[in-house]
Amino acid sequence: MQKNTYRYEQTAARLVVEGYPDLSADQGNDSIGILSGWQLQLVAAPELEGTREHLEALMAVVMPYARHQLSGVGRRFENDQGFVVVSPEGSRHQLELRSSRDGVEPLKLLLDDAELSDLVRVLDRLRLDQRVHLSWQLPVDQPLARHELVERIPIQRRFGAPVLGGLALAVSALVAMVIPLPNNEIPQPLPETAAETNETRTDAADSSEAER
Repeated sequence: MQKNTYRYEQTAARLVVEGYPDLSADQGNDSIGILSGWQLQLVAAPELEGTREHLEALMAVVMPYARHQLSGVGRRFENDQGFVVVSPEGSRHQLELRSSRDGVEPLKLLLDDAELSDLVRVLDRLRLDQRVHLSWQLPVDQPLARHELVERIPIQRRFGAPVLGGLALAVSALVAMVIPLPNNEIPQPLPETAAETNETRTDAADSSEAER
C-alpha cells in the first residue's frame, strides 16, 4: 500500500503528516484515511510528534484560542485529556505540550502573534485538505458568547456612559426647579379708579368748551 506524505509550511511553522488511504472506504491512492504519524516544527523549538489524538488535541485547543484572541478575549484553553494547554503570557502565548508517557516533562513554548498565526494556518490547511479524509473531533466554530464580549470591556467604559447620562438628567431637573420659567402672558391694563375717570371726563369737557 502506498504511503502518502503531505507538508504544510509557513514562515514559522512546518507540519508534515503521513498516512495511507483507507481502501475499505474506496479512497484514492493519493489520500490519507489512516494517519500513521506527524511532525511539527516551530521556530526555536524541538520537533514535535505524537499520535493522532495529540494532533487533534492541538487543533482543538489552538484554533478557538486564536479566535478568542482576534476578538480581544484572552483566556486559557485546555483539552479534556490535558495533552495541550495554551494561555496568554503577557504579550505572548504559552503553548504547553504534555506527553501521555510517564516521566516525560511537559514542553513549554512561548509564541508571538506571528508564530501563533503561522501555527493556526498550517493546522487549518490540514483540516481543509480534501486529500486527508479524517473525521476530526473539533469544537464547532461559533460566535463568542455575549458575556465574553462584555467582560473584556473595562468597567469604566461599561458603566461610565449610563452614570454620566443619569447625572446630566438629574442636574437638568434640578436647574429647572430652581430657575423660574419666563411668563409669556400678555400684560392686562390696570383698571382705572373713579377719581381718574372723573378727571378724564372733566378734561374732555374743558376741551369742548374751549373749542366753542
